[in-house]
Amino acid sequence: MTFRTTGKTAVTVRAEHGVDEETLGYARAKIDAVLARAGLPVVTGEVRIVKAAAPHVERPWSATANLRVGGAVVVVHAREATGREVADQLQDRMRRQVGQAAHGGRAARGPVAPPWRGGPTAE
Repeated sequence: MTFRTTGKTAVTVRAEHGVDEETLGYARAKIDAVLARAGLPVVTGEVRIVKAAAPHVERPWSATANLRVGGAVVVVHAREATGREVADQLQDRMRRQVGQAAHGGRAARGPVAPPWRGGPTAE
């Protein structure tokens, strides 16, 4: 278990069921890359990385992030065959969802229509 506090970020990273230190360090670096971006509000929460004990599971690695970004709740799930792949997928999904939460979902809505198409006017 690792408790990481950096500036306005307080995120706990938990590893369960035989996650090795190399994979955990790689995942920490990916998580820090997402949460250390400039312009993010206060981020708190937990990231959990788990390796399934059963050898017959096709994608034994899973990761779950439960975060609070400012006033928004962000939940991210990832499941892959290796620890590095699950960390990469978690980073991609966290970057997208944390960005949307930080900017109030404006990034997901796309551009604003011009005034001649019913968009806002500059009055």
